Amino acid sequence: MCLMSTSQDRSGSCRGLSPAGMQEPWHTASDTGGEMCTQEAFRAQRSQLVELLVSGSLEGFESVLDWLLSWEVLSWEDYEGLRLPGQPLSHLARRLLDTVWSKGAWGCEQLVQALQEAQADRQSPKGRGHWDPHSPHPARDLRCHRPAIVRRLYGHVEGVLELAQARGFISPYECDEIRLPIFTSSQRARRLLDLATVKANGLAAFLLQHALELPAPPAPPFEDAAACKKYISKLRTTVSAQSRFLSTYDGAENLRLEEIYTENVLEIRTEVGVAGPPQQSPATLGLEGLFGAGGHLNEDADTVLVVGEAGSGKSTLLQQLHLLWASGRDFQEFLFVFPFSCRQLQCVARPLSVRTLLFEHGCWPDLGQQDVFQFLLDHPDRVLLTFDGFDEFRFKFTDRERHCSPTDPTSVQSLLFNLLQGNLLKNTRKVLTSRPDAVSALLRKYVRTELRLKGFSEDGIELYLRKRHREPGVADRLVRLLRETSTLHGLCHLPVFAWMVSKCHRELLLQGGGPPKTTTDMYLLFLQHFLLHTSPPDSVRRTLGAGLLRGRLPTLLHLGRLALWGLGRSSYVFSAKQLQAAGVDERDVSLGFLVRAQGAVPGSAPPLEFLHITFQCFFAAFYLALSADVTPSSLRHLFDCRRTGSSPLARLLPALCVQGPQRREGSVEALLQEAEPHNLQITAAFLAGLLSQEHRGLLAECQASEKALLRRQACARRCLARSLQKHFRSIPPALPGEAKSMHALPGFVWLIRSLYELREERLAREAVRGLSVEHLKLTFCSVGPAECAALAFVLRHLRRPVALQLDHNSVGDVGVEQLLPCLCVCKALYLRDNNISDRGICKLTEHALHCEALQKLALFNNKLTDGCAQSVARLLECRQNFLALRLGNNRITSAGAQVLARGLRANTSLQFLGFWGNKVGDKGAQALAEALGNHRSLKWLSLVGNDIGIEGAKALALMLEKNVALEELCLEENHLQDEGVCSLAEGLTRNSSLKVLKLSNNCVTYLGAQALLRALERNNTVLEVWLRGNTFSPEEIEQLSQKDARLLL
Repeated sequence: MCLMSTSQDRSGSCRGLSPAGMQEPWHTASDTGGEMCTQEAFRAQRSQLVELLVSGSLEGFESVLDWLLSWEVLSWEDYEGLRLPGQPLSHLARRLLDTVWSKGAWGCEQLVQALQEAQADRQSPKGRGHWDPHSPHPARDLRCHRPAIVRRLYGHVEGVLELAQARGFISPYECDEIRLPIFTSSQRARRLLDLATVKANGLAAFLLQHALELPAPPAPPFEDAAACKKYISKLRTTVSAQSRFLSTYDGAENLRLEEIYTENVLEIRTEVGVAGPPQQSPATLGLEGLFGAGGHLNEDADTVLVVGEAGSGKSTLLQQLHLLWASGRDFQEFLFVFPFSCRQLQCVARPLSVRTLLFEHGCWPDLGQQDVFQFLLDHPDRVLLTFDGFDEFRFKFTDRERHCSPTDPTSVQSLLFNLLQGNLLKNTRKVLTSRPDAVSALLRKYVRTELRLKGFSEDGIELYLRKRHREPGVADRLVRLLRETSTLHGLCHLPVFAWMVSKCHRELLLQGGGPPKTTTDMYLLFLQHFLLHTSPPDSVRRTLGAGLLRGRLPTLLHLGRLALWGLGRSSYVFSAKQLQAAGVDERDVSLGFLVRAQGAVPGSAPPLEFLHITFQCFFAAFYLALSADVTPSSLRHLFDCRRTGSSPLARLLPALCVQGPQRREGSVEALLQEAEPHNLQITAAFLAGLLSQEHRGLLAECQASEKALLRRQACARRCLARSLQKHFRSIPPALPGEAKSMHALPGFVWLIRSLYELREERLAREAVRGLSVEHLKLTFCSVGPAECAALAFVLRHLRRPVALQLDHNSVGDVGVEQLLPCLCVCKALYLRDNNISDRGICKLTEHALHCEALQKLALFNNKLTDGCAQSVARLLECRQNFLALRLGNNRITSAGAQVLARGLRANTSLQFLGFWGNKVGDKGAQALAEALGNHRSLKWLSLVGNDIGIEGAKALALMLEKNVALEELCLEENHLQDEGVCSLAEGLTRNSSLKVLKLSNNCVTYLGAQALLRALERNNTVLEVWLRGNTFSPEEIEQLSQKDARLLL
């Protein structure tokens, strides 16, 4: 037995120790004279115990298991039986009670004590426990001290995994299993300990030693501040209550956040063009790394900015952060976390101070308000403030109004802006979420790190649907439907669409006319779902026919009028008075698109809001399409370029109508001119979709005048076509000797999206008629699969091929599939940093076999492995006009390089091959070198950072002796050493084509440099040899520079 010294206390009387919620004291055998009395009490309170076990979280349940394992209440077999994947938490809780019941009274008492310990950990997490790091029984001690070791490993699991793998204790496959995104950091720590229990290779001893060396979780910086401790406890309880259940868009589903939360693709935004070594492939950051991520834009700033498109999951990400803190699982470096909503804050009219903001709009201290506030001021580094939805804050960021007093009130916008700048509560960490278009260059000056939330990966979509649908077969059918329907699959990379698919799964699986193809299709399907669920059962129709729509048309127009008014006023929550002004009554609210506002500010916040900002834009578009109060001419204000401070989209679009009379306050024209550009973009796309040929018939049956609908359709068509044509004509002429290029802005992407929603081939053909560029650049434009479908729909009508650059977006495998229709008009395709895997590239290369115009592919910084090598090799074999292939910073090893080498042998056209940042090693370098020895066209080869050593260098040297075309060879960041460099020098003596040889950071000494000098004496072709970052003394650098200026040291 490895029971702790307090085991005797735990097996004594448990009176007064029962967790909160237990109604009766627990008695031991000594209290009652018999063991069965305790077990009878245990049985009598079974339902309460189940409620306690499931009321916290899966994390809390596993924490209870940790304690029971450490006290040997549970055997290893018991524990494994309680970790069945996919089982509801309530089932596992009942199974645990059954298991503990079988242990007798002692086991029942230990469960109560374990509940108390787990609850204490959540309220005041501590890194308790010490152990012998050199124990002769490491596996046993890992189990005895499991709660403390889990706490120590928390936040350090990734580093421990890398070290354990490097030392050979665990395999890459085992690491990947532990790293699965469904696990929290604590759960990953437990999986690692579980693995150590069953492996007998020294992993347990390694963990026992290494865990003790890790820093303990930070303790509160106070001992006797009772008011602060009480306030922290209340704040944790408040935040936990706000974040425990998923804030679903309809607010009707009580889903536990931890059971449904699925990680998005979260990446650090990097600065393009910054000098330095090649970047590594973008990795999906875990939420726990939010504040530890590199890529700082301003080291002195305190704000982490998370940008993402509407519906990308920004609010849910913050909710998960709040829950992790409140439950003690992460972010414990902060003692205080205050969540705020920008859409709620902007409703506050009276001046606020920092104290008022935190206490009246956050959490009120029951005692010692001044002591608590002073503690906050004295320890700002232990405070975290989160501000959700900056794009919905109607005030534009400025740093002109300086406010530094935490007690003096000021306007809400001044307070927020000075918090973000650090003029108030300096060193307090802030997290700000926003759509990209709402973030100005001025605001970015005060941002420490900017992260991009790019939506679900393909695996994330499937994982989310399986979490939402545990019924047998439902998730399988939905996943199969998405895989068979690339357009719908592409929409679902945004979590809001994945939620809509989940919500409408019955309609989708029974859909007779095929699944949705556009965003408007999906929202109309969602409208059908709500209309059907609010219609009488005997009158329900299974499709969105005119009768179903016409029956609720007044409701839809009321919601549309409210939505449009809100967009024009930058208002997203609505009071009863505002609802009444728009004609919205209880019947309209009962449809389900208006819900009670989340996190309402006490006393001032309007009570209702739309499910999501995209639904507000959808209903505004519906009103613009069908309301008799809307004239066709007013729709042009959606695209008015003359608005001051407008977005790039608005500046691109021409004024297509003559100046009319002065606009009336509150009129459609006024509201459209006052609305935020990023909301107008979404509304314009919805309007185009509603007015499309596919949906016009449906709307016409609800419209008293079909001519009015036709006029609105013609106006939208004319606006879009002329806007694109004017944009193309505004492209400046190319400089002499350069290709004419266009760097499109996000507004251009929304124009393309609107054309796609309209779904008119003729209009798309006319729109690109004036495009005469050779290079179309859309980097950092938030291009996802849905945007790729729109681009392909329009660009496939180009008359001349273009180079299409889509670097730093969210294309993914589904987006690649959506681009295939326009591949034949692309002469080059650049897809850097797009989370593309082998599946996407295999489809791309298969299609490229038949696209003679495509000659260049740039795929670096993705997730390619050896699995794509066969397809790429076939492309090289079959396409003898292919010029450039860049596969840098992926995961290709020697096996993949050997397969690619076969394609290179058969190719006679390739000029550029980029392979940097992979792991081809010596064998891969040998295979490539043999294939390129007699290659007659390759001019540039990069094998930077590929773990190439001496043997690989020798093979490349032989290649240099034979090759007569290669002009630049890049071998930096390898392990060539002097011997490898001497071999390359020998190859140079017989080479007459190479001009640049890059050997920086290769452990080369003066001996290797001397060999290069001797080779250069016999070679007049070489212009530069890079040797920076090697092992030379200052004196040696001076000597070598004087001997030959071609050595760059």
